[in-house]
Amino acid sequence: MGQTIIEKIISNHSSQRVTAGDIAIVDVDLVMATDTTGPLTIKAFENMGGTKIWDPTKMVLVIDHASPAPNEGIAVLHDLMRKFATEQNIKLYDVGDGICHQLIIENQHVKPGQLVLGADSHTCTYGAIGTFSTGVGSTDLAGAMLTGKTWLKVPETIKINITGTLQEGVVAKDLILYLVGILGIQGATYQAIEFTGEVIERMTLESRMVLANMVIEMGAKAGLVDLKGLDLPYDYEILKPDEDANYTRIIDIDVSDLEMQVAAPHSPDNIKGISEIGEVQIQQAFIGSCTNGRLEDLHVAADILKGKKVHPKVRFIIAPASRQVFQEALADGTIEILSAAGASFLPSGCGPCVGTHQGIPGNGENVASSTNRNFQGRMGNHNSNVYLGSPAFVATAALHGKIVNHNLTTKEAIDSL
Repeated sequence: MGQTIIEKIISNHSSQRVTAGDIAIVDVDLVMATDTTGPLTIKAFENMGGTKIWDPTKMVLVIDHASPAPNEGIAVLHDLMRKFATEQNIKLYDVGDGICHQLIIENQHVKPGQLVLGADSHTCTYGAIGTFSTGVGSTDLAGAMLTGKTWLKVPETIKINITGTLQEGVVAKDLILYLVGILGIQGATYQAIEFTGEVIERMTLESRMVLANMVIEMGAKAGLVDLKGLDLPYDYEILKPDEDANYTRIIDIDVSDLEMQVAAPHSPDNIKGISEIGEVQIQQAFIGSCTNGRLEDLHVAADILKGKKVHPKVRFIIAPASRQVFQEALADGTIEILSAAGASFLPSGCGPCVGTHQGIPGNGENVASSTNRNFQGRMGNHNSNVYLGSPAFVATAALHGKIVNHNLTTKEAIDSL
């Protein structure tokens, strides 16, 4: 029997040829922790007797979830991370540098075919470039810091073949929301997803990152996006599944008729087409997060809002995914357009997405957001409602002060509202 991509990657990092269901001890290429998990990981590492990590060049720490520190307690944790990074000679990205998953790919810390652990559930984002990357707990990460190894059960794989042509205005975020709606938040638990097909081949790296990022919203262990059509600035080997690889499920989807998708409160799998959503008034709009805070996302918002003003009763908040994204958007005029329209910019980080600070909605308020989760209380207030969608969905809602019950498939349709 042939192997899936994830079986090949795990085999390449193990002393054995594996298939789904096997238990393997594997070598790790990189470990990553944020300010949410890093302090716990450091303490666990020390409790294990650790004094020096196995390879300082293979660990990255990122301060992004509560950045800048909103209180004294978190400031102390940030200092703990800075001290540990200095002592261990580890790369640390500090306040404002960006969101961990953007930085890891942006700065080429990972490459196709590698095996990466991160103490954050959206570590699966690196599957956009064919990396087996997955989130683990702080104790598991500490063990990998100490030994350079971990153990895992080899996941089964679901293959999703995506054909057709996305309509104008329908993007990767709509596609992944649609798939989360099909599979549900537990539909791919401890499985890997292989994305392939002609639609994937035409996607940018940024769009592929959206797909890989949200496989965790299906419960998946990892998501691996076909590298065909992707141009990366370094040499790498492309791993392909064998023709006789075993899949638990093969899903074929033609997306030609797919409309903009929205995850209504309070679950990422509560998916509806935009035409099914009534005219919901919103009080806050947010573009950012490890899902949709990249340059192409800001460009979409700027195209919609150029020469216009955000609705006076809407707070429009943007957190670029990294300092580099902000600088590029500043250089090409995107920031100027969005600021003139009424957007407020935050330091690059996760704050509003996880509800730590900087953008917590009020009681009864509705939020249009480009983030990945809308569980009750996710943005910091259990009495608010979060609607997830693409950056175009968010920018349009910010412009009109409401989610419009309209099939927004073209720029002309957006402008006509």
